[in-house]
Amino acid sequence: MNRYLPLVVVALGILAFATLMLVIAPGIQMAGRSIPEGLRPYSEQEQRGRDQYVSLGCVYCHSQQPRAPEQAPDGERGWGRPSVAGDYVYDQPHQLGTMRTGPDILNVGARLPSESWHLTHLYQPRAIFDWSIMPAYPYLFEEKAEAAPGDTVVVLPEGFGPAAGVIVARPEALDLTAYLLSLDRTYPVPEHALRDDGYARKGDGS
Repeated sequence: MNRYLPLVVVALGILAFATLMLVIAPGIQMAGRSIPEGLRPYSEQEQRGRDQYVSLGCVYCHSQQPRAPEQAPDGERGWGRPSVAGDYVYDQPHQLGTMRTGPDILNVGARLPSESWHLTHLYQPRAIFDWSIMPAYPYLFEEKAEAAPGDTVVVLPEGFGPAAGVIVARPEALDLTAYLLSLDRTYPVPEHALRDDGYARKGDGS
């Protein structure tokens, strides 16, 4: 029995040290940073759309963390500057993602600021890109004989819409689109912002 006591103490010590260095210390470091200017909380509609984004599992194909030039040519791809910790202040749970079956979308609201484009893309991605492998979400929309006052009609190329009538966006589609349009982290990086330095060499100024 006496042999187990030192092992238990050592194991608990390692666990406590790991918790301190990997959880508590980073939390304290991040808590002391101010919210970036230009970043605002999500509106109620945008938050509902974000909940839709999470429930649909979009994170399995899209990341939300543009990387530094040393890691990937995300800037050349038009995905925006490297992200910093402050960009995610209002994100719970975080949707950083690791897969890039589709493009990074942390700044998709700045790249594609059209509600109409996003609604068309959500209804049928092949209506915009014939090579797209993104799934369609027709259940976020409704087919009607004619649009009612206040309806948002989805613009579709010939062959993608109904033979008669129109496709209108349900509230869920409008909420999800509002969230996508809110993804704009093009404001200047705050001074002393925390970020992943990637493979940058110390002292190279990057």
